[in-house]
Amino acid sequence: MKIPGLDKARRRWWRLHPAVQRRLKVAVPYSVMGFAILVASAVLGEAPDWALWALFTVLYVGLEFFAVEVNDKLYQSSSIMVIMTAGVIFALQPGSSATLGMVLMAALGPFVPADFKERRWFQPMANFGQMVIAAGVSGLILDVSLRQVTSLEAQTLFVVLPAAIVASAFFVLLQQALIRHAVRTVYPYDRLEPWSHLGALFFAQFSMGTLGGLIGAAYLIAERPAVLVLIIGVYGIGHMSLYAYAQLRVSHLSAIKGFVKTLEAKDMYTRGHTERVAYFSEMIGEEYGFSGTQIEELKWAALIHDLGKLAVPTELIRKRGRLDDEEYDTMKEHAHLVEEILAEVDFLQPMVEIASGHHSHYDGNGYGGRGHKEGETPSLAACIVAVADAFDAMTSARSYRMALSQRYALSELRNQSGAQFHPEVVDAFERALKKSGRRWGAPHVNDEEMARRLAEEPELTLRG
Repeated sequence: MKIPGLDKARRRWWRLHPAVQRRLKVAVPYSVMGFAILVASAVLGEAPDWALWALFTVLYVGLEFFAVEVNDKLYQSSSIMVIMTAGVIFALQPGSSATLGMVLMAALGPFVPADFKERRWFQPMANFGQMVIAAGVSGLILDVSLRQVTSLEAQTLFVVLPAAIVASAFFVLLQQALIRHAVRTVYPYDRLEPWSHLGALFFAQFSMGTLGGLIGAAYLIAERPAVLVLIIGVYGIGHMSLYAYAQLRVSHLSAIKGFVKTLEAKDMYTRGHTERVAYFSEMIGEEYGFSGTQIEELKWAALIHDLGKLAVPTELIRKRGRLDDEEYDTMKEHAHLVEEILAEVDFLQPMVEIASGHHSHYDGNGYGGRGHKEGETPSLAACIVAVADAFDAMTSARSYRMALSQRYALSELRNQSGAQFHPEVVDAFERALKKSGRRWGAPHVNDEEMARRLAEEPELTLRG
């Protein structure tokens, strides 16, 4: 038995662009669940104090509208303080429902300025769903937990505190889970920056939500409308702390990009090298199952790993032939010069140690700065950067040599596995390369001497 119109709907679905299909797979179920919770709350819940609801909704929507990007495509604001304050007030007031009040507030806050500028439909639909779901669950927790409170006094705070803790935890966890699922579904092929410091960001949101709940109870206990001015000030401080964090993140990224551009301006052959080493390092980190914070640290270390070359003479970096022993010793100094150049940049110090040890060998030989300890295996992060750096050095063109093939580069890594390179890192990199499906280097250049001759005598390329 055929359902009328079903085949036609299927044909329309398969004609859609894959990116649109992925967005619909998230936006439709999220918005449907959100709408269902909204309707259920309106039918079963009790109306809140509409004057207070309007005030808190304006504050909530305003903070959401100016949410800041704390990670790639992850936005946050201090609006959780507002919605938790309102939720506790509505749960404690007789004849009102935290669930209905919070759900209605959340339903009005999914828009950000970029949605209007870029005429986006996916983000508002997905945000509507995840915000309403989180608000509905948290509101229900507050209603159930605080239903038995009949009098308001200072001791009420001790009753509100555990309810606010549980409701805030569920609010933040649900939002993070739904957002991560949406991002992973919609952007599977894009190189999203790994989300770092999620623990700290969760704690910040959780703390603000708990504080917001206590503020709601304190407002009712004080019975003074003037307290609202102080409450709004607390919301502003919370938002400014997130804004400062976002700005610091942007400043750090800008500083690293500035270092990279400075180095690339000195040597055209390293242009793109640092980004590729960072890309390969990230691939290996993901294969190891590193957290977002670990991958970010690894990536930043890879981006600065060659920064010491700024202090190496330009003519030496650009030399077309082989380096003599004295020149090679001078070139090796870049591994510890990075420490001197970045000595005053505090936020990069953990990454500087990784970068300065990327020429250390797995068997304890090699060279480097404080990241190198003779006779000891370097850190796993330094081993990862070493493999990524060596692979890109072999598969990209240099002033003294043409690019070699991926097959040759991998065979060299395997040959030096256990001596120069960490065997498990080499294995992880091979697996990651296979998964990516990409090929690097010159496919038919499988000989180091020929690659050097092609660079030193360009006319050879014209004769095949």
